[in-house]
Amino acid sequence: MNTKMNTKNLMVSFCTIAIVLFLVAFVSAAEIATIDSVEVNGVDTNGYNVAVIAGNTLNIEVLFTALSDNSNVRIEAELTGTKVDVSEKTAFFDVEADKTYPKSLELTLPYELKDVQSGDFNLNVRIWNSETESEYSTILRIQRPSFNADVMSIEVSQTVVAGEMLPVDVVLKNIGYNDLDDTYVTVSIPALGIEKTSYFGDIVSLEDNDNDDFAKGRFYLRVPYEALEGIYTIEVEVSNDDLNVIESEEIIVKNDFSAGNLIVNSFRKIVATGQDAEYSFMIVNPTNQLKVYQIVTESNSNLYTNANTAVIAVPAGTSKTVTVTANAVEEGEHTFNVNVLSGNNLEGVITFSLNAEGKQSNSIAVLTVILAIVFLVLLVVLIVLLGKKPQKTEEFGESYY
Repeated sequence: MNTKMNTKNLMVSFCTIAIVLFLVAFVSAAEIATIDSVEVNGVDTNGYNVAVIAGNTLNIEVLFTALSDNSNVRIEAELTGTKVDVSEKTAFFDVEADKTYPKSLELTLPYELKDVQSGDFNLNVRIWNSETESEYSTILRIQRPSFNADVMSIEVSQTVVAGEMLPVDVVLKNIGYNDLDDTYVTVSIPALGIEKTSYFGDIVSLEDNDNDDFAKGRFYLRVPYEALEGIYTIEVEVSNDDLNVIESEEIIVKNDFSAGNLIVNSFRKIVATGQDAEYSFMIVNPTNQLKVYQIVTESNSNLYTNANTAVIAVPAGTSKTVTVTANAVEEGEHTFNVNVLSGNNLEGVITFSLNAEGKQSNSIAVLTVILAIVFLVLLVVLIVLLGKKPQKTEEFGESYY
């Protein structure tokens, strides 16, 4: 009998303890804090139907009072709805019981609202750690901006060769609340100074006709022959009286002639000091129009350089040869640059080398000295010959008597 009573008492005690622990766990899991207020852009969501604009950043202020001491606490703000699902969390922090804390979060709303001009979305705020949590929910009204356009796509080849025509396809969508009247689109490559503008007309809003809120067009940009190889940015600008939107895309420009339009026969010459060294190079004009080039040679106190022409015109698709002479005053290795310009653009720089050795053997000077000596010798001989005049012989006449 006593054994049964003891067993019964143990079971009751165990059940009581289990119930207490369950209740404690339930209470602790139920609430970590009392959420006093949630403000969106300074407006209390408890009492106001808050409306926000798609694309904007929301500043969410959460004011709460901790119900107990807790560590590793975080706050999450989440916005959910059709086509919209964004969230943000705070860093970890600690709280003490009965203390009130303000915390801030930011949410950036997407523009796309999927075929509606405005709609209601759930804003959920959660305060939690690994053991307990509290939640708060409210409704936000999100509507499209009054005027806005989305560059849905910029279709363009990733690589283009200098001198070629580059087609660019642009697709726009009106993602604003109202119609876009008299819309213009400009496609440009700012670094190359080229652009094209086209009139896209009126793009209606979703409310008018969901089949006409798109517009598309094709642009042709000719990449200059002189464009250097590299990565360039294509900009697409959409504008009218109510908005200005710019999107961009990167392309790679190839140029087979950027380094090959100057062809050099020989970069280095060896001559005597004071003797002219002659260099030549060919300028190739790969374009479809006449180009005029300016030749600028560099000289210094020890080296004199000169081109046979300062300006040369090269017809389209042809080439011409330029000759450059250099003369070194001192022995040694000398280098100099020849700059080739087309307008304000530097087409290329050629670096030549001149190795001056010894002195120039001036055969003309030697010949002149020899001739002078011969002349002097002949002059002396002539003087000597002139000095030896023959004696005058006496003439005797015969007399006859």
